[in-house]
Amino acid sequence: MKTKALRADLLLLLVSAIWGFAFVAQIKGMDHLGPFSFNAVRFAFGVISLLPVYFLLENVAQKKSKVKKYDNDLLFKWGPLTGVVLFLASSFQQVGLLYTTAGNSGFITGFYIILVPILGIGLGHTTRPATWIGGAFALAGLYFLTVKDDLSLNKGDLLTMGSALMYAIQILLIGWLARNVHPLRLSLVQFSMVALCSLLVALATEVITLDAIAQSMGPLLFTGVLSTGVAFTLQTIAQKDAASSHAAIIMSLEAVFAVIGGWLLLNEQLGTAGILGCTLMMVGMLLSQLRRKNAGQLG
Repeated sequence: MKTKALRADLLLLLVSAIWGFAFVAQIKGMDHLGPFSFNAVRFAFGVISLLPVYFLLENVAQKKSKVKKYDNDLLFKWGPLTGVVLFLASSFQQVGLLYTTAGNSGFITGFYIILVPILGIGLGHTTRPATWIGGAFALAGLYFLTVKDDLSLNKGDLLTMGSALMYAIQILLIGWLARNVHPLRLSLVQFSMVALCSLLVALATEVITLDAIAQSMGPLLFTGVLSTGVAFTLQTIAQKDAASSHAAIIMSLEAVFAVIGGWLLLNEQLGTAGILGCTLMMVGMLLSQLRRKNAGQLG
């Protein structure tokens, strides 16, 4: 059991690193493509990379006679709506990256960890004191990270806050749907919807050329194949042997990897206020995920 737990932790750490460095790839990808064009191709690659995994797992399940029954009507009724929410989340984030750093985007996006239990109150979920304490730390960190000396807010940071809110809503929707629908089918529906919506907006507002796509192929493959197909699959495998609260803490480290990636690859620098803000946000995110001693559940 210890070996399985260690493997799960290492896989989740790899997932957080992939997702963290994806912020750098998302910025580099917009050297030649607009944000909506980038997301259209990125999520199309995500669908393409996830399809073989889906068919492989379905084939294995059939051979083992372990095919579960899922509510496909629920999937096709709510899956597209969840995809629209994911489209809004990824669009706010991608456009925001035009105006903010990879590090800022990573930490602000991670704020969804606290928003999820707070928004869950409206659905009858209970929210523990640790969530409110963690939220207070994270809000303080958000202030130091985003508010400038003249008390102005960076436009990119504001857009990324919108992204964190949309991701929180999307996570709540998935938490409800995942009990009844096939998880990979849900992902395929979501990614397809994001690709379609992004393409429609890109065709109306941006110029898409094959040359631009070719020049952005590295970032597109990283974000589309690695951070979508591969990372999603690794997360699914790892969470079989890791508690959700424990997994959330490890995956929140994507914010740290985003800062490291921005520093190593984009020469992004954090001032004193930025370092303090990142530290407070990380403390807040970790505090918000502390389990009850007895209940062992997320806020």
